[in-house]
Amino acid sequence: MTTSAEPAGARRQRLTIFACIAIVCALAWGYLVFLGQQMSSSAVEVSMMDMGMAMNASWGVTDTVVTFAMWTVMMVGMMTPSAAPVLMVFAASHVRRHEGRVPPAVLAFGVGYIVVWAAFSLLATLAQWAMHEAALLSSTMATTSPYLAGAILIAAGVYQLTSLKRACLAHCQTPMGFLMSHWRDGTRGAFRMGLLHGRYCVGCCWVLMCVLFAVGVMNLLWVAALTAFILVEKLGYGGARLSHVGGIVLIIAGVLKLALAR
Repeated sequence: MTTSAEPAGARRQRLTIFACIAIVCALAWGYLVFLGQQMSSSAVEVSMMDMGMAMNASWGVTDTVVTFAMWTVMMVGMMTPSAAPVLMVFAASHVRRHEGRVPPAVLAFGVGYIVVWAAFSLLATLAQWAMHEAALLSSTMATTSPYLAGAILIAAGVYQLTSLKRACLAHCQTPMGFLMSHWRDGTRGAFRMGLLHGRYCVGCCWVLMCVLFAVGVMNLLWVAALTAFILVEKLGYGGARLSHVGGIVLIIAGVLKLALAR
């Protein structure tokens, strides 16, 4: 919290860090909107081939790199808003200790956090490749199998109700508590803290990302809805209750999907 005793330099650095977070988030969403427009054009097949992602051909190196970049940017855009509080608290503590200067440790924390989500993006890319090779993906990158879509939704809903989900969510809901419990000094320590916080966030949200395979990886309305849900789940009052409600809704949606597929 900013106080009257806080140096003007420290307040300025806090605003700078916040602006950097906002810019990163805006750039990520800008890229996603651009990609979404490319895919929603009348010549979907041509657009996909222009990006090295021909729908009816096996993937090459370019396809894998483009898909990995897409997932990584998407994770940055979706997770940056909910990760901003812990990064701001971490940065504020370092700015005060370094008399208004932003030390490399702040950047190291952010890089560590992104590295974990980049690792998840690699796994998501491999999953998308497997579904592509099995001819289970539509042009919107949604599974063409209603049974697989239903199974994904039900599995995601069940996970929302587990103790592992609650434990990971608890770490994400209390930035100060996380920093006090896992503080490490130095740039290397900050990087490890970023990795650890990223692991908790992945443990909290990975299954929600998998829902995109059921509704369309580049369905930006769903991407935005999941981003908002994650933000409220982590930062809003009654996040655990919202998590349970979301789980029940996903289970019901999955059951309906399976029932309609018969």
